[in-house]
Amino acid sequence: QVQLVESGGGLVHAGGSLRLSCAASGRTFSNYAMAWFRQAPGKEREFVAAISWSGKYYADSVKGRFTISRDNARNTVYLQMNSLKPEDTAVYYCAADRNVPRVRAGSGDYWGQGTQVTVSS
Repeated sequence: QVQLVESGGGLVHAGGSLRLSCAASGRTFSNYAMAWFRQAPGKEREFVAAISWSGKYYADSVKGRFTISRDNARNTVYLQMNSLKPEDTAVYYCAADRNVPRVRAGSGDYWGQGTQVTVSS
């Protein structure tokens, strides 16, 4: 069982930066692929980024602006978000799964409760 808790969301002006964190419970964090998703009001949840032993993956909409990283010693995955745009406004969720394709597809076994990111224009 893995529990995920996101933090770091908030209100920021366009062009600003935020760093989201997702703290995971459990002793086998390094065995899990981790991903960030987001869901804006009235829209479907969409993939943002993922990280695993096979590499890092990004949605085209965030490439060059967002960076995903992880600290296995701290059981934490991060999402550094730079050059934020109003269209980045959403609730951001982290997900975990032992299977990389599943977590990237949004079918991960474990999900956090989300953290709100609001970007003002």
